[in-house]
Amino acid sequence: MNEKIRGPEVRVIGHDGQQLGIIPIRKALELAALEHLDLVEVAPNADPPVCKIMDYGKFKYQQNKRSQEAKKKQTVIQVKEVKIRPKTDEHDLQVKIRHIKRFLTQKDKAKVTILFRGREIAYSDQGFKVLERIREELREEVVIEQQPKMEGRNLIMILAPKS
Repeated sequence: MNEKIRGPEVRVIGHDGQQLGIIPIRKALELAALEHLDLVEVAPNADPPVCKIMDYGKFKYQQNKRSQEAKKKQTVIQVKEVKIRPKTDEHDLQVKIRHIKRFLTQKDKAKVTILFRGREIAYSDQGFKVLERIREELREEVVIEQQPKMEGRNLIMILAPKS
């Protein structure tokens, strides 16, 4: 910016976007000073470097506003986890399914984990049946992002809302 720009001559773009051509750095600084603006280097690797006459403070302010606006519009998707045992009773399973539905309506993903303790791991097919049942109940509302698979003593399936 201004005096920190290196090089004997630069390609200058006016504050209105008009090309002013290749001119010596001193003359470019004088043009910027006449308009009470700054000379800002926008393409330092070009030959000759490209500079633009602009209000640098206003430029930084607008850039900051744009990044804040972009942050405001982005959505963060969380993965909510529901843990179930293979011998979970009917009513409790329905409560867990309602929780999963609530997570999906909030546009979050749901991770369903079946926990096996002790000798229950020998009956992992019961866990697969529970996950199949959950999948059938939520058939219209979800996309299965990760098919059921064993991870140690846990059986995991990840569900995402249909868009």
